[in-house]
Amino acid sequence: MDGFEQNNGVIVIASTNRPDILDPALLRPGRFDRQVVVDRPDVKGREGILKVHTRKIPLSKDVKIETIAKGTPGFSGADLANLVNEAALLAARNGKDVVSMRELEDAKDKVMMGTERKSMIISDKEKLTTSYHECGHVIVARMIPEADPVHKVTIIPRGRALGVTTYLPMDEKHSYSKEHIEAVIAYAMGGRAAEKIIFNELTTGASNDIERATGMARRMICEFGMSDRLGPVAYGQKQEEVFLGREMGAHHNRDYSESTQIIIDEEVKRTVQAGLSRAEKLLRENIEVLHKMSHILVEREILDAEEIDMIMRGEELPPFIKEPILPVVEQGKEAKKEKIMKDDPGFSGNVALAN
Repeated sequence: MDGFEQNNGVIVIASTNRPDILDPALLRPGRFDRQVVVDRPDVKGREGILKVHTRKIPLSKDVKIETIAKGTPGFSGADLANLVNEAALLAARNGKDVVSMRELEDAKDKVMMGTERKSMIISDKEKLTTSYHECGHVIVARMIPEADPVHKVTIIPRGRALGVTTYLPMDEKHSYSKEHIEAVIAYAMGGRAAEKIIFNELTTGASNDIERATGMARRMICEFGMSDRLGPVAYGQKQEEVFLGREMGAHHNRDYSESTQIIIDEEVKRTVQAGLSRAEKLLRENIEVLHKMSHILVEREILDAEEIDMIMRGEELPPFIKEPILPVVEQGKEAKKEKIMKDDPGFSGNVALAN
C-alpha cells in the first residue's frame, strides 16, 4: 500500500458498513483500490449459515433447514444466529430436549414481526376492527397475481402494531415490475379499504400502510420513471452531507419547477387512490370470505399460509384447540436449556430468558 514501507507478503484488508462516507483519496489506486461487496446471503448461503448454528443443537426429525432458509429472505448472518438462539430458548421454556420446526417457525416470527405482547388489553371492538384490517391486507394480496405470497397474519400485538401481516416472496428478487409495485400499494391499502367497507369509519391503524403506499408511489414516479404523464424522467437529485453519507444526510434537491411539483403530487395521489379503489373492489367481490376469515382470526389470533388458503377455497379448518398458558420455567427446565445450548457457537450468552 502506498505510504507504507515495503512489506513483501503483507495484504492490508479493511472493512466497513458505510463505504459512502469514506474519503475518495482512501480508495484511489495504490490504496484500497479493490472493493469486495459482501451482500446478505442468498438462500444457499442462509442454509449453510443455519447448518453451522444448529450443528451442536439437538433437532427433532421434523426440522427442515432448507424450508427455514427459503422463508428468511433478507436475513443477515446475525439474524439467523438470533433465530436459532430464540428457537433454543423457546424449546427450553417448553421443557423440550430438542428444538422442533415449531420453535424455529415461532422464532422466525419473533425476529420478523417483533415480540408478542399478549398482556396488552384490547377491547372486543378494537380486536374485531384489527382483524378486518389485517384480513383486508391478506385477501387483496391473495387476489392479485403479482403480489408476494402471504406468510402469516396475526392480531396478537407485536412491537408497536396491533396486528401484523407478513409476506414472503417465492424467489430472491432483485428488480420489481410496475405491476408488482402497484400490487404492493393495493394490498398496503387493503386494511383501510376493509375498515371503510365494514365499519364505514377511518382509524389511525392504517397510518403506517398509507405512509408505505405513498412512499412507494413517489418512488415509482420520481425515481423509476413509471408515470405515463411525466415519462421516464428522474426528479430530485440526491444530495448528501459529506460526513453523514447517504442514509443520515441524504435529502432531495428539487431540480424541477413548481408546476412539475404539482403534477408529481397529483400523480402520487392518483396512484395511491387507484390502489385503494382496487383493494375496495376486490374486497367487495369477496365480502363473504372477508367476514369468515376475520371472525376465524378473532378466534384463533393467528393464521398461517395453509389455513389462509383453506379459507379462500371455502374449506373448513380443523377444530381449534387453544394452547394452555405454560407455567414459569422450572429449575429442571433451566438444565434442559443449558443442554440445548451447550457448546453452540452461535449462542450469545447475553440473551435473557423471559417469562
